[in-house]
Amino acid sequence: MQELHHTIGLEIQFNFLGGDRAHMMTGLKLASLFLVVATVIPSAAHALELPGKLRLAREQYLAVQPIYYPGFTIIGAAEPLSVLVLAGLAALTPRGTLAFWLIVMALLAAALAHLLYWTLTAPVNKVWLSRETLSGGAQRFFGAGGSLKESDWTILRDRWEWSHLYRAAASVFALILLSVALLG
Repeated sequence: MQELHHTIGLEIQFNFLGGDRAHMMTGLKLASLFLVVATVIPSAAHALELPGKLRLAREQYLAVQPIYYPGFTIIGAAEPLSVLVLAGLAALTPRGTLAFWLIVMALLAAALAHLLYWTLTAPVNKVWLSRETLSGGAQRFFGAGGSLKESDWTILRDRWEWSHLYRAAASVFALILLSVALLG
């Protein structure tokens, strides 16, 4: 009979899965790297289109905004998952090591990107999508967050566009920190 073996601290060997701690850590490292890369891609894409989108007139800009949904929403699931997986990786990485501190900093950067979404980006999404027909799940998701009014579209545009630049910076920083931790 295979047992779940506990060791000192938070380390757990998953012998009942037929693997060892090294295999589990490898899987966790790969999952964290994949999820962090998946958060960089959409935020970097938005950041790269910033100069072009700032040149659009109101009608053009508002016509373009709905094209991001649901594609960017689907890949957006990687963001909270990256925070969870990075937390798990940090919990299982030996304390006090350089890798531990780099992973903790990557976790904080990933959490910052997620916080920026909910505080800066999501409230504007709610305004942009207020005239769109959304499914029940999309209505609940895009209904979350603060409430803004479409009084001055350029203020909303600037907030939305710059929030993605900030999120891209935080996500790229998380990727660099995680990469250094994993390569070290």
